[in-house]
Amino acid sequence: MMYSNNSTSTEKTAVVIGGSIAGMLAAQVLTWYFDRVIIVEKDLLGSTAQPEKRPGVPQSFHVHALLIRGQQILEQLFPGILAELAESGTPFVNWTADVPWLGSSGWCPRFHSHLATHTCSRNLLEWIIRQRLVANDRVKLRLGTQVTSFLSNADKTQVTGVRIRTGNEPEIEIFADLVVDATGRTSRTPHWLQEMGYEPTQETIVNSFLGYASRWYQIPSDLQIDWQSVYITAQPPGTRGGVIYKVEGNRWIVTLVGIGRDYPPTDEGGFLEFARSLRSPIIYETIKNAQPISPIYAYKRTENCLRHYEKLSRFPENLVVVGDAVCSFNPVYGQGMTTAALGAVTLDECLSKQENLTGLSRRFQKQLNKVISIPWMIATGEDFRWSTTEGGKPSLINKMMQKYLEQVLVLQSKSGEVHQLFLEVINMIKPPRAFFHPRIFMQVLKQVLTFHVQGENLSHGENLTKSLPAVLE
Repeated sequence: MMYSNNSTSTEKTAVVIGGSIAGMLAAQVLTWYFDRVIIVEKDLLGSTAQPEKRPGVPQSFHVHALLIRGQQILEQLFPGILAELAESGTPFVNWTADVPWLGSSGWCPRFHSHLATHTCSRNLLEWIIRQRLVANDRVKLRLGTQVTSFLSNADKTQVTGVRIRTGNEPEIEIFADLVVDATGRTSRTPHWLQEMGYEPTQETIVNSFLGYASRWYQIPSDLQIDWQSVYITAQPPGTRGGVIYKVEGNRWIVTLVGIGRDYPPTDEGGFLEFARSLRSPIIYETIKNAQPISPIYAYKRTENCLRHYEKLSRFPENLVVVGDAVCSFNPVYGQGMTTAALGAVTLDECLSKQENLTGLSRRFQKQLNKVISIPWMIATGEDFRWSTTEGGKPSLINKMMQKYLEQVLVLQSKSGEVHQLFLEVINMIKPPRAFFHPRIFMQVLKQVLTFHVQGENLSHGENLTKSLPAVLE
């Protein structure tokens, strides 16, 4: 089905602002509904023969995890792309067997499961997706081009295109039947909407003041280890964690994490000392004599930010906002790219159910907000575990759920079933309500009652048993 609100044109055009992963996945969906899809990207890219850093992704040198649900969607949008990742030398990691995971109460059990993904750098993933897109005759990629404003009809009820500038050339106008904003955290849509006479967009910001530092290492050829990656979680009131993440080219990305402004140093000695201070010495012992192949990169813009387009009393037709331009998460939880993929699926679902574009914008933003609600709850719920976190307020139900999940995390180190379920929820292939399966619920209840009898965590146990009915409703 092809869409157009422009009766004077036979060619149906969609414009995507931003060549991010969110923008590219949305563009792929749009090729199923429009004759032409123009991606306007402000960054200039050099050779397309190999992956390269895109300036608009300042965190590209840090760990990026495409979760299992994200990889499923990627294969759905681009059949055969996971095989391309494998051919590019990406490791295939079984997350229960190949990854020592230090959880809240100790090391989690290790065993083989169906939970496996390709692990790769952000640069490689973007490059492979971009190569697929530019091979599509319906897609045009305009690099080094900035969108300066929306175009609209006379009464400002409809976005009709964008005004762009490439280098020092004069501005030109591109008319479009649909405009998609995928410009990330720096999105100008709230400003442009106000210029068109719309009310300010509400924002919710939750900031745990988390920062991280990353360095790349060549994996020694003679190294004898029984794992591919390592996760050490921070346990409140402690503020430090870290990860070793294996990617293509026989390389590790090592990322150290500090919460509550306990930022990892970027000098070599400080970086190693921070690694030594973690709850386990495994990362320090692994990298202290390894060969670094990069500088130490730091990143601190990690606040969760949700823009509530679904709450606006008015919203223009023929505009949708996706990815981090709507909701950006604390990157440490690895949800961003997979949520962007879910946004592309949501766009496809909304387009497939409409005979024309009328009403699409509001319907999509409301539906996307529902999709975002679960990863938002997971990310902010985790950040609220630290007393230094600022912004937003968890609901009573979320507070009760957090207490329950704290008990689940205690079980994670004791039960392979719970550890696997935890990873299934984190990878977005099961909903958080799976934690309340009767079998898991009974294990939590038994644990709470044991604490009660032994006099451990008494007040917490009493509060939890009182709150469970409310959580389950």
